[in-house]
Amino acid sequence: MNRELELIIMSASDLPTIPTVAIKVMQLIESENASAEQLARVVASDPAVAARVLKISNSSFYGCQRQIQTLSHAIVVLGMSTLKSLVVAASVKQVYHPYGLTEKMLWEHSFGAALAARLIAKEVRQVSFEEAFLGGLFHDIGKIIMNAVNKQQFQQVMQSCYNSGIRFEEAERQVFPYTHSEVGGLVIKKWNFPELLYQTVLDHHTLPRTEDEDPYQMTLTRIVSLADLFCHRSGIGFREADVEMDLLLSAPAQQLGLSGPCLERLLQEFMETYEKDKGTFS
Repeated sequence: MNRELELIIMSASDLPTIPTVAIKVMQLIESENASAEQLARVVASDPAVAARVLKISNSSFYGCQRQIQTLSHAIVVLGMSTLKSLVVAASVKQVYHPYGLTEKMLWEHSFGAALAARLIAKEVRQVSFEEAFLGGLFHDIGKIIMNAVNKQQFQQVMQSCYNSGIRFEEAERQVFPYTHSEVGGLVIKKWNFPELLYQTVLDHHTLPRTEDEDPYQMTLTRIVSLADLFCHRSGIGFREADVEMDLLLSAPAQQLGLSGPCLERLLQEFMETYEKDKGTFS
């Protein structure tokens, strides 16, 4: 980890922040004593977040048979863990403002990866669906921070990607002395999210394999990495889809042991879900 970057991120006072309501909800859920009514009151304290939580709750992604009209009902139907991921998703949207073309593409890629990660996690059944959702949501948060702090340099990277056709990771190494994964991991740490999420964001491109690595952590990181590739393959958050990409040959798919037919089914389900619900998350 770049020590200089760590000092900059951890001491910076002008970085984007997530609403207080998201932090309060996570603290309440961690306390294990929270009631649905307490959580509903906390979420309701931020009307914009509350409205987005209800909107997302009623998306086809969660498959509720009856419309959810109140926060308390959402908590009872979807559960505490799902509520946490919904509140974070509804809250983190503000980090992507001002909402120009770059921010729009980054946001679409982020919530697309969140949807994909949750679907893959349900297939693999080795990690929490909601932790996978948050891992996907935050995997590229470093990009939006780099865009906010060094917009001119970040746009230079984006232009290199589109004009030269090179991958983002290669383009950013030509401009920045650090990666978006490093920036994202440190911002996750600054926001006091769990170590598990920090490590997933940090490693989602490199997929380190060591004997002392936590198997749960490795699986979560592979799921998020594959979710990122689903978005690349589908063109979500990009100008065009990478139709030449063979997901079966990708490292995360192979390490997760997913077959070709399984990947095709998951990719199709993901693309259909994204198209149905993209307006809900916008």
